[in-house]
Amino acid sequence: MKEEFPIYRIQNFETINNGDFFYSNHLNPHVKTHNFTEFPHKHDFYLTVLITHGSGKHEVDFESYNVVPGTLFMLKPGQMHYWKFSDDIEGYVFFHNANFFDEGYLTTRIKDFEFFASLQNPPVVHLKERALHSVENSMKELVEEYSNEHSYKWTKIRALINLVYIEVGRNYTPIYRIDSQTYLKKVRQFEELIEVNFKIMKFARDYASQLNISEKHLNRIVKNCLNKTSSVLIQDRVLLEAKRMLMHSKLNVSEISSELRFSESSYFIRFFKQKTGITPLGFVKQYTSK
Repeated sequence: MKEEFPIYRIQNFETINNGDFFYSNHLNPHVKTHNFTEFPHKHDFYLTVLITHGSGKHEVDFESYNVVPGTLFMLKPGQMHYWKFSDDIEGYVFFHNANFFDEGYLTTRIKDFEFFASLQNPPVVHLKERALHSVENSMKELVEEYSNEHSYKWTKIRALINLVYIEVGRNYTPIYRIDSQTYLKKVRQFEELIEVNFKIMKFARDYASQLNISEKHLNRIVKNCLNKTSSVLIQDRVLLEAKRMLMHSKLNVSEISSELRFSESSYFIRFFKQKTGITPLGFVKQYTSK
């Protein structure tokens, strides 16, 4: 029997003063203290991890990434991940909820950064020497500041987080093709609607209606920015959730089909096979045999 899929909150980690909005640490003691991170799980917060030494694998939503020095991962709330690091792993980690960052700034929001703006964008960047030095210094300062009680502690922590994100953003290549800021804004709104409604709304026309544009125009916008159709974007989100549930819930195929609002489990199986080339149970068998 599969275990129920865990979703961790900041309170699940050994935070200073039992804080529920921010955490920072050197990576090696973080991994050794919280060994449950080696098993698939989700978070309800934004997570940033920098690797400065060591090796390993990090899997994020069924995509596997090699871990080498200079690798930095940025995960959004709800993404499924786990890692397997070498014993000599070194680096830094911090995480926070959205409000902690957003309430510190009048014009900047956490989703303004491309790496947090979309599930389409990869959760990894490989930093070169100058950028790596800058980010490493800021994350080292974050750990030090978090561990002490100086004046303006949280103001400085927010500033350091912002410096990390700015430096990463300058070295990050999003998947978006930004020919039009108006198009980009609409695509982001579309993705946010998908995230909330993908279980119950499967057709692009329904999203277009909520966005007050025609289905044809929505498709044009998504094609321009992501080189995908709007329907494929919806289907990809449904497929991702199906994979998560197949691997990390106690539900069977029929129950997952119902949870994802397919009228018949046969339709769900057909959809899954069309998208992946294998059946849901075949996917489970293939994935668990790795």
